[in-house]
Amino acid sequence: MLHTSAGAHPGVEGISAGRAASVAEEGAAMSQVPAATRTLRVLRFLADQPGPVPLDRIMTEVDLPRSTAYHLINAMVDEGFVTHLADERRYGLGVAAFEVGSGYTRQAPLQRLARRPLAQLVDRTGHSAHLAVLHGRDVLYVVEERAPGRPPLVSDVGVRLPAHLTASGRAILAALPAQQVRAAYPDRAAFVDRHGKGPAGPRQLKAVLQETRQRGFATEDGEVTPGFASVAAAVLDHNGYPVAGVAITHESDEAVANLEAEIRRTAAELSQRVSGRRQ
Repeated sequence: MLHTSAGAHPGVEGISAGRAASVAEEGAAMSQVPAATRTLRVLRFLADQPGPVPLDRIMTEVDLPRSTAYHLINAMVDEGFVTHLADERRYGLGVAAFEVGSGYTRQAPLQRLARRPLAQLVDRTGHSAHLAVLHGRDVLYVVEERAPGRPPLVSDVGVRLPAHLTASGRAILAALPAQQVRAAYPDRAAFVDRHGKGPAGPRQLKAVLQETRQRGFATEDGEVTPGFASVAAAVLDHNGYPVAGVAITHESDEAVANLEAEIRRTAAELSQRVSGRRQ
């Protein structure tokens, strides 16, 4: 009778096992997504801290149950992304996290993502364009697209200029948290002068940045190079944080039209490319 019963339903046991395996695989795949998200949130949180922090702080800020936090942090320690400072009972970023950041720098994705949009911007406007990133109180130019027949500019790749005097720097500064700007420019000693123009103190810079935010783009005229003017907009990441400024430079006495709209269009396209989201 037992043999007959088994023979009467030859596929039931096999189907049930197969279905169970499938469900288990799907469950494992689903569980990996939240785990990956929690891991990245821990890394981002640690990267934002001035120093190593206790486990309880990580649990609170990233919203992790204690058991999950222990397993997750230990796995990240094993892989080198987190360092456990046993004497201090704190956790900080590990060498593997630094290697990821170094890999980002080597691959230069921002520059690669920006080249085509900048070339298209030059084609549409007939003016030279460039991309700069904030480096302390300077901007560092990382991409330049020279328009045919246009004069050479000071903004060659690798050049640094005072951020508060450049259009691209102002676009970036205007998108930063106010406290970060105040920390970078605490007093008049922080302001460099090139040609006797531009903000020379915190109050003047605050007014310039407020005007920039209201307009949605930044400008400068003769503050970097006499006879030349620029218009710029900030490139934002997925958190709305400014990662770069894109700018067009033209001769000051030249009649120009629609440059503001074009620069904002390019900045929005670059923001979408950098963040992977539609603006």
